[in-house]
This record gives sequence, structure tokens and C-alpha cells, in this order.
Amino acid sequence: MPTELEELLDFLSAPSPPVKRAAVDIVRSLTGSEDGIKSLAQYSKVVLQKLSDLLGDPKEVSEPAAESLVNLSQNLDLAGQMVSIGMVKKAMDLLYKPESAIRRLLVMLLVNLTQLDADDPFEHVGSILVNISKKEAGREILLDPKRGLLKQIIMQFDSTSLLRKRGVSGTIRNCCFDAENQLANLLLTSEFLWPALLLPVAGNKVYNQEDTSKMPCELGNALSIERDRVTNVEIRVQTLEAIYLIVLQEAGRRAFWSVNGPRILQLGYEDEEDPKVMEAYERVGALLVDTSGTE
Repeated sequence: MPTELEELLDFLSAPSPPVKRAAVDIVRSLTGSEDGIKSLAQYSKVVLQKLSDLLGDPKEVSEPAAESLVNLSQNLDLAGQMVSIGMVKKAMDLLYKPESAIRRLLVMLLVNLTQLDADDPFEHVGSILVNISKKEAGREILLDPKRGLLKQIIMQFDSTSLLRKRGVSGTIRNCCFDAENQLANLLLTSEFLWPALLLPVAGNKVYNQEDTSKMPCELGNALSIERDRVTNVEIRVQTLEAIYLIVLQEAGRRAFWSVNGPRILQLGYEDEEDPKVMEAYERVGALLVDTSGTE
């Protein structure tokens, strides 16, 4: 005979909406405790697929289903299984439907799934982060200092993967769209933020001690040695756009001057040949010149 839990999971696909809703509410309550998650994990293949199927239902069913998946995705094994059954694509498809009532929960689910081990269990983690950060709810989560997600993302810029570098630069740029309201949270990551934003546009010159002495230690050390320049145009443009959005704010300009940012842009611009990137440099430079009298 089937167990009570097996019967409950069967009700998740019941034709009757009230029965389905009652069943998913019980599952949601189970995912709120460690013991409940352990019980559901024994039937992970069934429960994850059934909950995924409910994400397209009306809000009274899709919302508790999404909350259940968010809770379950905090378990690394279950998160990995979600990725393997195509949960990322499913969530991204639903995220862009204008009638979706569970966007915030979908963003939370995608954030959890993109925090898996650095050896990406799926190839396009960078583009997923960019898409998440296009949504206001996604930016709020990424910029929440208690979660520390933006710092983790920024640290991935050291990856040799071009796809991931583009994902990091695009995510940072998107997060900077909220610089006016979230600047304090952005600058909490400044130890990592300025190497990620300034190194791609610093050119490949070896900076002298006078210049590097005015920079944070990590950034100064990186610019005082020979290095390969970032050749991808999109990354250079995205980082300059992020810098522009930060220095639009007075506190952002002060932070930029404090790391000797204008000098870095000056030397980087001297090495630049791409017209699109040069235009992005000039946009930041014009802003700095226009506001220099107030600094």
C-alpha cells in the first residue's frame, strides 16, 4: 500500500483544484523544516517534477509550489536535481510571462540554483545571472548585504571562462541601475567591485608606484605587473557603463576618486582603439569633468 506521503504527492496532480491546492499547501509546510525536506527528498524525482508542473497554475497553486521549490533548492543535492530536470529554463520562461504572479519567487529560486559549485552544473550561469539582474526583484536579492551574493558573483570575474566574465560584468552593470537607492550596498563590496570594474578598462600598461600607491592594495598590485588586457569589447563597455552609473551619485564619485579611478581611465583610454569603448570612456570622463568642481 502507498504511504501517506506517496498519497499526498499523488494529490499534487489531482484534477480537482481544491484538492491540488490543499496538497501543495501541505507540501509547502513540509519544506519549512529539515525533517520535512528529508522526507520529501526520498521521493525527490516525483516531488520536484510535480511542483515544477504546478508553476504555470493559478496563483493559489503556483505560489505555494514555487515557495516549496525555493525551500527545497537550499539543499544542494535537490538543487542539482532541479537543474538536471530543466528547472532553470522553466523558471526563466515563466519569469518573462507578463501574467506571471510568482516572479519574485522565481528569481529567488534562480538565485539559489546559480549558487551551486563553481564548476557550473550548467553552462550558461552567467547569462542566467544577467537575466535575473534585469528584474528589480532580482537586483534587490543580489544586492542584499545579508546574502552576500554580489560579492560571490564579483569574485567569479577571475574565471578564465569568457562566458562567465561577460555574465559577471553584465550582472554588475544591471545592479548599478539601482545605484541611486542601493549605492551603500554596492560599495560594501568595493574591495572586490573596483578590481572587477577597473581592471578590464585599465589597458595593459604597468602602472608606476605613484599611481598604485593611491589605490587599494589588491588593485594596485594587479596594475603594477604585466598582464593580458581584456579583449572582449562587450565586457569593457559593460564595466564602463557600470562605472558611469556609480559616479552619477556623489558618494560614488568620492569612492571612485579614492581608488584613483580617473587616472586608470585616463591611461586605459590612451590604449583603447575600439570606437564603442572609447565612447563609453568619454561618457564617464565628461561626467567627471562636469562634476569636478563639487569634489
